[in-house]
Amino acid sequence: MRIVQLTPGAGGMYCGNCLRDNAIVAALRRHGHDVTMLPLYLPLTTDEPDQSAGSPVFFGGINVYLEQRIPFARRLPKWLHRLLDSPRLLRWVGTAAAQTHPSKVGALTVSMLRGEEGRQASEVDALVEWLFQHQPHPDVISFSNALLIGPARRLKSQLGSVIAVTLQGEDCFLDALAEPHRTDAWKILAERLAEVDLLISPSRYYADRMAERLGLAAESIQVVPNGINLAGWRVPDAQPVQPVLGFFARLCAEKGLDHLVDAYCRIRQRGRIPNLRLHLGGGLGPSDQPFVRAQQQRLEREGWASQVELFPNLDHASKQAFFRRLSVLSVPAHYGEAFGLYLLEAMASGVPVVQPDTAAFPEIIEQSQAGLLSRPNDPEDLSLRIEEVLLQPDLAARLGRAGRNAVEKRYNNVAAAHRVADHFAAALATRRTQPVSA
Repeated sequence: MRIVQLTPGAGGMYCGNCLRDNAIVAALRRHGHDVTMLPLYLPLTTDEPDQSAGSPVFFGGINVYLEQRIPFARRLPKWLHRLLDSPRLLRWVGTAAAQTHPSKVGALTVSMLRGEEGRQASEVDALVEWLFQHQPHPDVISFSNALLIGPARRLKSQLGSVIAVTLQGEDCFLDALAEPHRTDAWKILAERLAEVDLLISPSRYYADRMAERLGLAAESIQVVPNGINLAGWRVPDAQPVQPVLGFFARLCAEKGLDHLVDAYCRIRQRGRIPNLRLHLGGGLGPSDQPFVRAQQQRLEREGWASQVELFPNLDHASKQAFFRRLSVLSVPAHYGEAFGLYLLEAMASGVPVVQPDTAAFPEIIEQSQAGLLSRPNDPEDLSLRIEEVLLQPDLAARLGRAGRNAVEKRYNNVAAAHRVADHFAAALATRRTQPVSA
C-alpha cells in the first residue's frame, strides 16, 4: 500500500505519538509498504532513526500562529511562507510552542479543526498541492491524532484516499480549552470524524471513552495496542545491588510525579526497604522545571535527596540503560491515560510495573500480567503495592518475565504494524466499492 502518515512534532521534546508513529512507519516500510511520513507543526523529535527525515514540515507552527493572529499573514508570498517553515527555525522556537497550555489556544484549535474553512486554509492547499506532486495517489492517509483532522475532508475529496485517524489523548486537551471553544471544538471534531473511513484506538478503554464523547458506536473504533521497536531492549543479567524505583514519562504533575515522590517518602519512612533509590527520568522542558524543583525540595526536606537521581531528556541508548537499572516502575498518571509507552519499555526490560487502577492501565496489566494495580490517587496504597513487589523477589521475577513475553508477542511495532496494515487494507477494500465524492 501507498501510505501517507501525518504526525505532529513536539518541539524538541519526546512525545508518545511521535515515538509510536515512527516505530510503526519503520515496520511498515520493512514489510514492503510505501510510506511517506510528514511532520506537522514542528519537526519530529525521536530517539530512533527519524522516518520523516527529508520531508518538509506542513502547517508549520510559525505560519499557523501568524495566520491565526494577523490577516495579511494568510497572503504571504510562498518564498516567505517556506522560509518560516524552515526546520531549523521551527526547532529554535519549538520548545516553547510545544508546551503552550490548551487554555491559550482555543480559537486556534477550532480554526485548525475547521480545515479548509479555517484561517489556515492556505496550509491545507499547500499539503494537497505537495501530495499531488510527490505522492498523487496514496491509498491511505493516516492522522496521528484526531486534532489534526482539519485537512481530511479536502484530502479525501481530491485524492480519493482512505482517511484513518488514531485517537489518543484528545479529550484531555479539548477539555482544557476555555469556553466557548471547548464546546465548539468537540462539535466540529464529531462532525469531521463522522466523515473518516477508519478510527483506531490504542486501548478499549479509550475507544469506549471517545465513542461516548463523540456519539459513536464503540464497535466502530478498532483497537490496535501500541508497540515499540524491541531492538536494543533486553533484560539485565542481574538485579541492581540497591533496589531502584523508577519513573519515566514527562516530568510533570499530570503524569503523577508528585504522587510517586509521596509514595517513595512513605516507603522510606516505614524502613522496610532502607536502601531504596528513586530514579526520575523523562522529558523536562522549561514549563515543568518549577514543579520538578518543588519535588526535589520536598525530598531534601525529608532527607532522601542523596538517594534520588534525575535523568531528563535521555537519548535512546541512555533510556534503555535507565530502564535496565530499575527494580520496579510506576507512573501514576492523574488523567485518563489512553495507553502509556513507558509501560512497554519497562516490560521490554523485564521490569515489573505498579499503576493506578484507572484509565487504560488495568487493561494493559490484565493482558500482560506484568504488574500490580493500586487505588487511584492514593499514594499510601501505591507505596504498599510497590513494597509488595520489592519485598517478594519471586513475584517481581514472575511479573518481569510476563512483561517481556507480552512485548515479544503483542506489544511490539511489528505486531502493531501488521494490525494497522490489516485495518488499512479492509478500509481500502470498502472504500474502492464507493464513489469518490466531489
